[in-house]
Amino acid sequence: MADTTDDLSTPLGQNSAPKRRLRLPVTLPQVAGFLLGSILVVFLGFVFFNHDPLGGEPVARVAIQQTSVSDDKAAAIRSAPKQPDSAAAVAAQSATGQKTITIIDGSSGSRQDVVVSGPDFNTADAGSPAVATGVGQHLLEKSRYGMIPAIAADGLKPFKAYAMGTEADRAKAAKTPVVAIVVSGLGVGATKTTDAIMKLPAAVTLAFTPYGSDPGKMVEQAHAQRHEVLLQVPMEPYDYPDNDPGPQTLLTTLGAEQNIDRLHWQLSRFQGYVGLTNFMGARFVTAATVMQPFIREAAGRGLGYLDDGTAPTSVVGQLAERQAMPFAKADLTIDAVPTSVEIDKALARLEELAMKRGIAVGMTSALPVSIDRIGAWIKGLESRGVMLVPLTTAMLKSKSS
Repeated sequence: MADTTDDLSTPLGQNSAPKRRLRLPVTLPQVAGFLLGSILVVFLGFVFFNHDPLGGEPVARVAIQQTSVSDDKAAAIRSAPKQPDSAAAVAAQSATGQKTITIIDGSSGSRQDVVVSGPDFNTADAGSPAVATGVGQHLLEKSRYGMIPAIAADGLKPFKAYAMGTEADRAKAAKTPVVAIVVSGLGVGATKTTDAIMKLPAAVTLAFTPYGSDPGKMVEQAHAQRHEVLLQVPMEPYDYPDNDPGPQTLLTTLGAEQNIDRLHWQLSRFQGYVGLTNFMGARFVTAATVMQPFIREAAGRGLGYLDDGTAPTSVVGQLAERQAMPFAKADLTIDAVPTSVEIDKALARLEELAMKRGIAVGMTSALPVSIDRIGAWIKGLESRGVMLVPLTTAMLKSKSS
């Protein structure tokens, strides 16, 4: 091939002109920008035109196995009432005459919230709790809070009507050292109340506070097991109101009429008790001016009284004697130190007192350890020459001796 003019004119030793390269219509930065822009457009379109309300939320998929439900069960589920929220629950309690109160333990200081049902705390037209089966209507009198104990027209007193000891037991007790045990603080806490009713012998007396949600039912269970029953009346302690027994507490700052009105509320909470005992009340039981009308009212309704023995200067014994009222005073608190060793020591002291004086009365709470140790001690008591008796039997023996 002949050389071209350019080839002939090119100086010797120099390369010829470079060959032409293929050039793209766009640059690589332009391509990258186009791709990023496309991705952004797609993302914005998804955001603005997608209407999934759960978009962006985490999603879990689970397998649900469908089971058949009978028509009856389905109807029951549909008709079941919804659980009320806290505000609705309070309104429901108010509408049904219920009230939530805080009970403060006088010895430990522990607090427990309980719901109290029954007659209202302040009004006169509220209904009374149902009277337990076996309670004599002739031994009741209507008050502004409901039915309260009264001496029957024929002279029968609740103290005698609801006493559980037999004449044979009383005759035997007159010749034998006797011990009466009273379990207090019942009615608040179904488990401990049921344990006391079912696990302890019938001769053990049970004391109920007025603050249980259904005290009448629990007292009926106690009667079915042949236990005597006391009503614990909340009374003012020395450190009131820091230590508050509860609503309608009897106070030394109130007049006799006001305290008797409060007492009637306490008396109306349930029926079938042989007498009363104090719930706290170390200040109240030492003040004769407030205790005298109280004792007169209780004696006039045919009730006995047990002093729990925690106030050394209590005037109740003297006042009860003037009213010819059945009376006893607890010699010691069995579980003041709630350990097995100390409870056993207290029971031994109680037994010694019975052998020495002929009568001894002990009070206890319904702690599991207390019920367990008392139950074990009672099993061998009679073989040691001491008789366990209901409180009324001890009171009658004390009165006759």
